[in-house]
Amino acid sequence: MRITAANAFESSIGNLQKRQQELSQAQDRLTSGKRVATASDDPVAAARAERALAAMVRAEANQRALEASRNVMQQAETAMGDAGELLQQARELVLNAGNGSYADADRKTLANALRGIREQLLSVANRNDGAGSYVFAGQGTDSPPFVDTPAGVVYRGAAGQSDAPSDEPLPLSVDGQQTWLGAPAAVAGDPALSVFGVLDRVIGQLGTPGLGGDVIKQAVSDGVRDIDALSNNLGAQRAAAGEMLNRTDSVEARISAAKLAAQTDRSLAEDLDMVQAISDFQNKQSGYDAALKTYSLVQKQSLFQYISA
Repeated sequence: MRITAANAFESSIGNLQKRQQELSQAQDRLTSGKRVATASDDPVAAARAERALAAMVRAEANQRALEASRNVMQQAETAMGDAGELLQQARELVLNAGNGSYADADRKTLANALRGIREQLLSVANRNDGAGSYVFAGQGTDSPPFVDTPAGVVYRGAAGQSDAPSDEPLPLSVDGQQTWLGAPAAVAGDPALSVFGVLDRVIGQLGTPGLGGDVIKQAVSDGVRDIDALSNNLGAQRAAAGEMLNRTDSVEARISAAKLAAQTDRSLAEDLDMVQAISDFQNKQSGYDAALKTYSLVQKQSLFQYISA
């Protein structure tokens, strides 16, 4: 085969360009720290990295859902603690009303104090979660779930609870119907007790003048009994919220482990082995230097340069 000067020149140019391109790619990999920059670099590794990235995004979404749920459960636990203290104050006022030396005016004063506690309890029941909804909204409502009407406090939310969009069940609200209006009655067969209904009944009885001692005694006994039932129900609901808070710690650990595993898998799929990359870059640089020297030698092999020499 006859090799002309032109052929040797073109071959040297092609080899030089190829070496330059390889050196540039090796330099880009060193700069980015990534072995796989595009899917064409390694389709299998690129697909693996994409799956790992999707798992990381899902773990981050689960973490945000967990934080939202934890915030609501903390608020619910605090709210039910506040309600428990208010019910204890109400219980003491009702017990005081049984004092035989009290006149109608004294019991009316106690009734007014109970009315103030009732208003505070209504405010607690309608506590905002800070995210545009309500802690005791059940399955969700855009307005306060408990409404005070002439017939008493009614629940305008949807019974149950709403859950965060997560791989694990994470509540974003508490069932207000069960917490505030659904306490099991102390007497078997009686209807469920409402926090507000019980207080309304006791307030009405204590504010009625002219009641006999036996009637007052019975009202006080029934009131204390029902308030105790309400407190027990609130305590159970508060314990459930506390248990959910404890469970979020385990859920958070699992989410963190899943995210770390996804990050590791992505790193293994696309990150660069720096020692190998530096060695490869040095080899490419040596090849490029050799190509430059070859090109410079080929340039001197033209007929004109030979004649003029």
